[in-house]
Amino acid sequence: MVELQESQSKDMDEGMALAMETEGKERTRKRKKMNEEGGRPLCQDPLDLLGRDLMLRVLNNLDARSVARCLVVSLSWNRVASSDLLWTSKCEELWNGKAHIPRLSLVQGVSKLDAYSLSVMDGKRTRIVKDDLCDHVWEFHFTKVAPEYWRNLDPYWKGNGPPMHRYFHKDGSQTADPGDKVWGGHECCYTIVTSIIGEGKIREHYVRINRWLPLAVSRKQDWSWEMSNNFYCYSSVPDPCKEGGTGPLFLVM
Repeated sequence: MVELQESQSKDMDEGMALAMETEGKERTRKRKKMNEEGGRPLCQDPLDLLGRDLMLRVLNNLDARSVARCLVVSLSWNRVASSDLLWTSKCEELWNGKAHIPRLSLVQGVSKLDAYSLSVMDGKRTRIVKDDLCDHVWEFHFTKVAPEYWRNLDPYWKGNGPPMHRYFHKDGSQTADPGDKVWGGHECCYTIVTSIIGEGKIREHYVRINRWLPLAVSRKQDWSWEMSNNFYCYSSVPDPCKEGGTGPLFLVM
């Protein structure tokens, strides 16, 4: 088995060397032909000059925005600049430090370029949907203006235990951890309210639990969610390693 792997590796190295040698000879032939026809042009396509492999190395040192601009130079540049080899590392850079990775960017068959674009668009989304609520665990705590009796039951303020957690379910219900002193075992249901006016603009968007005060929704730079009102706050717990990602499967505007 080891000998077979070494043989295959040797064959791949030899094949790569042969391909690079052939490509180098072709570039030399083109330069010679141009000289014979009146000299080299003042400008030459870097892709023709360097070849695909070297061009990939060059582009890999650029930021994603610069690489994206290379997509519209020509068809040959587009084929190189859209390579998964290039955008895999760009996706990793984008996702590094993010609280949640969008589910739609991890769908099988989606190119890494599309995965990057979809991630950026989803990261700008401020409209929360049921998938977001149900996919994450939520930390819950009272705000500073909440009644003192409530804050005395909250580990966030007392520092005497782990934070309280809340869980949203697909059937519209909400639960808490066993033994939660604030929860008290009461039944909870939630609704997402979105009011849209002309041209798809959102006029009002909030989450309501039972008939309590509405929770305003906001999105942080690390793509995590926060829902809050004057008395309490929900924060999504980071889960970037969750298999298959989180959130909706399709873009939400």
